[in-house]
Amino acid sequence: MDIATIIGLVTGAGLVLWAIMSKTSLETFIDGASLAIVGGGSVAAVLICYPLKSVANVAKVVSKTLFAKPQSSLELINDMVRFAEIARRDGILALENVVGEIKDPFIISGIQMAVDGTDPALVEQMLVSELDALAQRHSEGKGLLESLGKYAPAFGMIGTLVGLVIMLGGMDDPSSIGPAMAVALLTTLYGSMIANMFALPMADKLGVRSEEELLTKSIVIRGIMAIQSGDNPRIVEQKLKTFLPHRLRGSGEEQEAA
Repeated sequence: MDIATIIGLVTGAGLVLWAIMSKTSLETFIDGASLAIVGGGSVAAVLICYPLKSVANVAKVVSKTLFAKPQSSLELINDMVRFAEIARRDGILALENVVGEIKDPFIISGIQMAVDGTDPALVEQMLVSELDALAQRHSEGKGLLESLGKYAPAFGMIGTLVGLVIMLGGMDDPSSIGPAMAVALLTTLYGSMIANMFALPMADKLGVRSEEELLTKSIVIRGIMAIQSGDNPRIVEQKLKTFLPHRLRGSGEEQEAA
């Protein structure tokens, strides 16, 4: 689980709740009509933009930002160097014995193609095509969250206009002004909260996760190509460490970026 995301969500929601409850009751800020306009309208707009299948997978997209554990690049490089040592010492066919201990299907696919003697250019082409497809899926998920973040404030403004129309239409009845103003203001609040506390930060975090995964997959491709070409394990390690920041290349442990 990504602790930073959880801390951010809980802290953001907690501060808003604290500000509300320190001055008034929470019920003042709950309005069904406002929620319907913003929540329902935003979902409707996203449904227009994306296929139903993509919208139905939004929970999976969000879970990727919360529960996806990025693979350590250094650990991956160490594994690829170990595979290079096995191939160098016992021949590339010996890698068949290590496939069972690998969990990443992308690595398994690449190693199996190399073991089968597939042309290196074809191996690289197939792995790069799979990488491009992965990037496209990530882009679609990120775009879906960005669309939600874009439309929620817009429907908040629509709700504000609805509330103002209701208020102006009932100026002769002072008792209707308060509820109408509540709808007008709460929809703007809801739209801003959905966009800036959830959808847009989640989209940015998904972008970070995507870059991390694409980096590890690029390391795998470079490693498999080096192994298949029979490179010395030291050369394989040097090639793969070019993907790392300079401060990590001579380290035995990967540190978190600030």
